[in-house]
Amino acid sequence: MMDTRDCACGHTTVRDDAARWFVRMQEPAVDVVEYRRFEAWLGEHPQHREEFEALQGLWTAADLLPAARLQALCETLPARRARQSWMRYAVAASVVAVALGLGLFSGLNHPATYTAEYSTALGERRHVALPDGSVIDLNSRSRIQVNFEKDRRGVELIEGEAMFSVEHDTRRPFVVDAGNGQVTVTGTRFDVRRDLSETRVAVEQGTVKVQGQGVDFVNLTAGLGTRIDAQGTVATAYAVNPAELTAWRSGKLVFNNASLSEVAAQVSRYREKPLTVGSDKVGNLRLTSVFKSDNTDALLKALPSILPVAVRTLDDGSQEIISK
Repeated sequence: MMDTRDCACGHTTVRDDAARWFVRMQEPAVDVVEYRRFEAWLGEHPQHREEFEALQGLWTAADLLPAARLQALCETLPARRARQSWMRYAVAASVVAVALGLGLFSGLNHPATYTAEYSTALGERRHVALPDGSVIDLNSRSRIQVNFEKDRRGVELIEGEAMFSVEHDTRRPFVVDAGNGQVTVTGTRFDVRRDLSETRVAVEQGTVKVQGQGVDFVNLTAGLGTRIDAQGTVATAYAVNPAELTAWRSGKLVFNNASLSEVAAQVSRYREKPLTVGSDKVGNLRLTSVFKSDNTDALLKALPSILPVAVRTLDDGSQEIISK
């Protein structure tokens, strides 16, 4: 059976297609239609994913090879290699050649550096693929700044919420800066939400280190979470349900004995005008229910039948939950 990865037919090879998709995925902005085409291509054949994942690994490792060596590979390696031992070098050469042709590198000495900014509008969710193989899902009204350096993969969560699926790399820790604290990992899956008064971290898989403004820190494993307050103090780890906390990825808001103050803060992310509570007494009432994030009006309509509250509209168009 012919290996389509090295086939010199009239159509492009799998390796050629993988290199082109790889370069496209490094762009600061990839629209939803393009990303769905990419996912469809990945699922067409196991070789597609195999070649693409090989390029991801080589992207990260490319800075271990001297620039002269990479350039020589681009110029001297033949397009076809029958022996498996040469495959990784051939793929590396093709990635560098394509990337150079599209002007994605400012130089060969630091191919792993990367800077970009991503954001979402009201009601928008966004899936971001990073060059190291990590993936970030952004919730509504969220913004991040990505800054990958040779020895550190940095992301600043400027506002909002993001789910991080981090590719394992012990040489380059992945650090999320959320203003009043940091989350450091080498490879894991976790959610970070940054509000005005605190930052919340919840771990779905792996281990993360959460540090505030001082020297104290908390290590979290799967099923644990913590909060960092406005002063940068990290709370003791507590049990969480990651599936509930990340239900926003499927367009749901899940509240399990949540205070109305917490509910108002979350719901405000999906509304043009903020939702507030009229008093501490109202804010301390607890709610357990599930709603759609794209229909928060239904939540406000249902609240008075669940709790002893009413919802009133203020002069500026915002709404407030008050005692009945």
